[in-house]
Amino acid sequence: MTWHPHLWHPTTQVASSPEPLQVRSARGSELELSDGRRLIDAISSWWVTLHGHAEPAIAAAIARQAQQLEQVIFANFSHEPAEQLATRISALTGLERLFFSDNGSTAVEVALKIAWQWWRNQGSERRQVIAFEGAYHGDTFGAMALGERSLFTDPYEPLLFAVARVAWPHSHWGDDAVEQREQVALRQLEQALETPTAAVILEPLIQGASGMRVVRPAFLRAVAERVQAAGALLIADEVFTGFGRTGDLFACRRAGIQPDLMALSKGLTGGFLPMGATMASERLYQGFISERPEATFFHGHSFTANPLGCAAALASLDLLQANPERFQQFEVRHTPLLEVLSRHPLVRRPRCVGTMAAWDVDAGEASYLNPVGKQIQRHCLQQGVYLRPLGNVVYLLPPLGINEDQLDRCYSVVKQAMDTLMPV
Repeated sequence: MTWHPHLWHPTTQVASSPEPLQVRSARGSELELSDGRRLIDAISSWWVTLHGHAEPAIAAAIARQAQQLEQVIFANFSHEPAEQLATRISALTGLERLFFSDNGSTAVEVALKIAWQWWRNQGSERRQVIAFEGAYHGDTFGAMALGERSLFTDPYEPLLFAVARVAWPHSHWGDDAVEQREQVALRQLEQALETPTAAVILEPLIQGASGMRVVRPAFLRAVAERVQAAGALLIADEVFTGFGRTGDLFACRRAGIQPDLMALSKGLTGGFLPMGATMASERLYQGFISERPEATFFHGHSFTANPLGCAAALASLDLLQANPERFQQFEVRHTPLLEVLSRHPLVRRPRCVGTMAAWDVDAGEASYLNPVGKQIQRHCLQQGVYLRPLGNVVYLLPPLGINEDQLDRCYSVVKQAMDTLMPV
């Protein structure tokens, strides 16, 4: 296949990237290419394919809904799929209100705007927002501002608002110094919270795009306690971690924290359709109910609460709740395989949470631009496994439906790829 004359692919430098592979179909944990080759989708197609490709129950739910109501403006109407989904996710998150949007970045933008305007509606002058070093919250402008300044954000720096930063004490297996780093980060947070703060945003348990950087639940509980004591709002970005990815339905549940706002997307529809959702507490929702027009939350999307997306999300929740062992026990499946791989001479800082297993490759600079990631990707593709390393960070994040032989194959092929990097 050659580069298509009219397409622009995401996060891809055409001058130095191989031509894209043509996918013909997908089922379960496998992609089928136009030349007949099959690839194990070991990263769930950018973390969205939750149960597996072409999951029959979700496909059937979308088909049924398409025959009844495919789309309607949500500003003046409501519909049963949206109401059912809001009721169910509210019960699971402890947050009473759901605001629909289109993707992860917009779910974060909505959370940020709700937090900011809520304080304004209260007549408060709280203006500081706190985020963590290494954070990634999306590619729209507000989300970029919240994220770590990097290669991705440099061209837009003059347009990004200031954010206070706190260290993220990420850890790994055998990390004996994590408690000290946690205490440093908590002192930084306490100092930052001395300035009146509107909101603190974090990715619970795992910072995804910055390298699968894991923190301990106890640290998140300590963060939540300090944020609450300071009177600030806590935003949990569960775009990646939600819907079973971390071994519980939501990372906040596993960590034992209750945010004021939660951003959701990716696995929300099982990977079938784009949809975002922002959960908010009833207290925040009531802060927008007023006779004053300016207190209204003036935000909307053309496809808000799309019925097809709602139907997919409801079917995905059915699968999660009917088979909780599939996500609750995935870490047990990863652990022995990662333990063996961790003995490889190039593996550093192995870590595992729920369906995610990751490690650093000791080969050159720790950077997103480290070419070792593309070398490993090329080898794995040749052996029938699709990975997309984050520079020198390699991770596996397969669909819940991957079988044991396929998971074993992923680890075996990655080991072979790293063997090729060893000096002769």
